[in-house]
Amino acid sequence: MANQPRKVTFDVERYARRVNEGPCFVCAFVAGDPDYRHHVVHENDDTITFLGRYPTLLGYCLVAPKRHLESWVHDMEEPEFLRFQGTVHRVARAIAATQPTERMYSMSLGSQQGNAHLHWHLAPLPPGVPYEQQQFHAVMAQNGVLEVDDDTQAAIARNIRRRLEG
Repeated sequence: MANQPRKVTFDVERYARRVNEGPCFVCAFVAGDPDYRHHVVHENDDTITFLGRYPTLLGYCLVAPKRHLESWVHDMEEPEFLRFQGTVHRVARAIAATQPTERMYSMSLGSQQGNAHLHWHLAPLPPGVPYEQQQFHAVMAQNGVLEVDDDTQAAIARNIRRRLEG
């Protein structure tokens, strides 16, 4: 398996409290709230892409519309959705160009109960991960999150950004 930092236990209860009691994390991040800081990978007028705060895989990114939308089915017309998915695709290719990637997972998570702001998760599965540790197991924070320091996250964000700009 590609060299990944060690996984550490994730405090799911603390995270759930933050999600349920705090502001919308994407809106807070876009507004510049320092408690919701992330490493920006890409930004345009409509969309922001950033590294996940609790990554389960190196290069794990979230892509979100800047305006608060909660459903890509109900809140986006097809042309807007297709533009958004074009960004998701470009970011996924840039991640795969900078991180060893056997499979790129792409999913829209969140719910009305927490993390309601529409966002897409892009998670690069590195080569060599045993099958029983792939798919949902690989992306679930309950199975641990990577112990990645801020400098490493900043370097990963820079590398992905360079690929997007190049």
